[in-house]
Amino acid sequence: MGEHPQPRLDVAPGPWDAWVAAHPQAHILQTTPWGILKAAYGWEAQRVALPEGPAAAQILYRRLPGGMGCLAYTPRGPLADWDDTATTTALVRRLAETARARGAIALTVEPDLPDSAHHRQQLAALGLTPSPLDSVQPRRTIVVDISGSEDAILAALKSKTRYNVRLAGRRGVTVRAGQETDMPVFHRLTAATADRDAFGVHEPAYYEQAYRLFVPRDWARLLLAEVEGEAVAALMVFALGRRSWYFYGASGDEHREKMPNYLLQWEAMRWARAQGCSEYDLWGVPDEDEETLEAEFTRRSDGLWGVYRFKRGFGGRLVRTVGAWDLILRPLRYKVYTAAARLRQSSPR
Repeated sequence: MGEHPQPRLDVAPGPWDAWVAAHPQAHILQTTPWGILKAAYGWEAQRVALPEGPAAAQILYRRLPGGMGCLAYTPRGPLADWDDTATTTALVRRLAETARARGAIALTVEPDLPDSAHHRQQLAALGLTPSPLDSVQPRRTIVVDISGSEDAILAALKSKTRYNVRLAGRRGVTVRAGQETDMPVFHRLTAATADRDAFGVHEPAYYEQAYRLFVPRDWARLLLAEVEGEAVAALMVFALGRRSWYFYGASGDEHREKMPNYLLQWEAMRWARAQGCSEYDLWGVPDEDEETLEAEFTRRSDGLWGVYRFKRGFGGRLVRTVGAWDLILRPLRYKVYTAAARLRQSSPR
């Protein structure tokens, strides 16, 4: 088979993050702050890079109960030139060796690649198979082009959304950058959203840790929409390289008729554009084709359908990624684990 370069393990955060930020597929989930954030909640991060060739990945590990080993997961990675077969083959082989040495039953990759026959064939050629479990990250999202002028971006919004952005300003909604001392306000709004819309949310400490890890680097911003000094909505927007992501948002029950969420999203896009981003990812809509989405969004509010109604107004293109793929390392344990996981997913909640 020939010799392959040995991986560099646990690459230092500074060089790693600089490399990730400069990569064409740069993603915030492949940065060391994301690994640190997940490490506070049961995961362990490891960074693996080939000495030759621009290919690397951050792996997150989570122990399984009963001494079964662990899960190895690469969120929105590996970062590689997927048309460079030799390099991607070498990288996946080294990732698998590294994960196997840690006791992983499988290596799950969830690359940020469009769902296409070509990319599915590439992954299959590397020995990977589609995961029988749900993808961890949203399969489908809306990505807004923010590379043009503000006037051009506004013009691309659906007319009702553009009207609501302007209406919010006329009705006294203002948006400001939040500080760490504003996190209790964010938690209050998050709790209100969870109660009203039955959304799952993280505990307050999670968002506080995310703030401390990303905002001081200018990789994230907390934005608050206020009416007469009262915070009525908030979000956290992230940015790296040319891309930005709307991960966390919340709103209270007061002043909703003033459309604060619309102005809030617009100001998040403006901030991302000021950071040099050309794309704004609204992060998650129902995993249905566009025809189904457009036919059903007016009468459905379950799951992500309610947020699709809101997000579609900002224009953009519907994008579906290739999903999660597994390289099975311990077949028997993998079979037991996936069977149990499928049973949990199918159980009533």
